[in-house]
Amino acid sequence: MGYDLKLRVWRGDENGGGLVDFTVPVEEGEVVLDAIHRLQATQAHDLAVRWNCKAGKCGSCSAEINGRPRLMCMTRLSLFDPAEPVTVTPLRTFPVIRDLVTDVSFNYEKAKTVPPFTPPEGLALGEYRMAQVDVERSQEFRKCIECFLCQNVCHVIRDHEENKQHFAGPRFFIRYAELDMHPLDTLDRKRQLRDEHGLGLCNITKCCTEVCPEGIKITDNAIIPMKERVVDTRYDPLTRFIRRFRSPEQPRRPAPERQGQTAADS
Repeated sequence: MGYDLKLRVWRGDENGGGLVDFTVPVEEGEVVLDAIHRLQATQAHDLAVRWNCKAGKCGSCSAEINGRPRLMCMTRLSLFDPAEPVTVTPLRTFPVIRDLVTDVSFNYEKAKTVPPFTPPEGLALGEYRMAQVDVERSQEFRKCIECFLCQNVCHVIRDHEENKQHFAGPRFFIRYAELDMHPLDTLDRKRQLRDEHGLGLCNITKCCTEVCPEGIKITDNAIIPMKERVVDTRYDPLTRFIRRFRSPEQPRRPAPERQGQTAADS
């Protein structure tokens, strides 16, 4: 059964803008992105909106719906009271380009600064051997679709402009965790994580975990363990003593081989 949806959409650009009210016909079972597409097709032909897969896997259609960061393609209209308007605004943390499209290039610049996966020397592609038990912890973080909702709600990025350039944010903290927990990665990035990417600025409010559409336990499974590892590296007396005789760039020792391994690329 269809009905007329009251839709309130932010229109504007970097110079300013505001909420504009529309009434859009919708059908049972549709999502917010369906309503936005119908609005774009029938009334606001120049409405700017970013989307791609419409299946919750590309992360493109991130927006704030009734004040909560969500994927428009995964937010069903049935969640809302039909008598109340549904408000759609761009992500607040990133600069507006136009309408619902924001400039998220900050995240791509941060991605360039994370040292890549570094396998043991002499190990070629196709020769990686790992047991499933060794990769289970890091596999969770590979589910990230880079919707940047976690980056959007992080108070350090949103509210503390003075720290923004020295803080990678939760999306990249799970990337560091993925690499640090990978059984074949040999590079120690914990010093960079602390000194350059501001892990210590995170006060684990778990807001990033709450908005993750993939259900990644960002705080519990990535940020807190990495904080513990950084503290061990920095303050453990034995580790500090050993560090005096090692170069900061010296790689970690590769994990020992296990029996019953299966072949898997990183």
